[in-house]
Amino acid sequence: YRWHDTKKIPAFYPFGHGLSYTDFKYGKASASAKTISGDQNLTITIPVRNTGSVEGKEVVQLYIGDESASVLRPLKELKGFEKISLKPGEEKAVTFTVKPDDLKFYDDKTGSWRAEPGKFKAYIGSSSADIRATVPFELK
Repeated sequence: YRWHDTKKIPAFYPFGHGLSYTDFKYGKASASAKTISGDQNLTITIPVRNTGSVEGKEVVQLYIGDESASVLRPLKELKGFEKISLKPGEEKAVTFTVKPDDLKFYDDKTGSWRAEPGKFKAYIGSSSADIRATVPFELK
């Protein structure tokens, strides 16, 4: 999915794609902060509601994208997921914790993992191609 997203090549079956007998509506995502430092965690929460008429399961996925990397990085990378089961009309808040290591990439020039300060975006969706909400944040 990372190559497809970065090069804007549509996939026949996007990463994380699944089928269900019901429908899910994602609400507005929120973050615990707009700016974090290199040693802080960021908490992202999104409500998900079963809007269908039968009980179903949904895999809510969190992707992180680096908006201003000095090296070529994928548009977004999977950093977490949670499978939830909801009855018709039921809503649950799904919470993800973005840790400092989730923002790092391997720098082959220095031979180490590092995160660059800059703008990032959290993408929440039901597959790599079905993004339902985004949350911008900055690493200082």
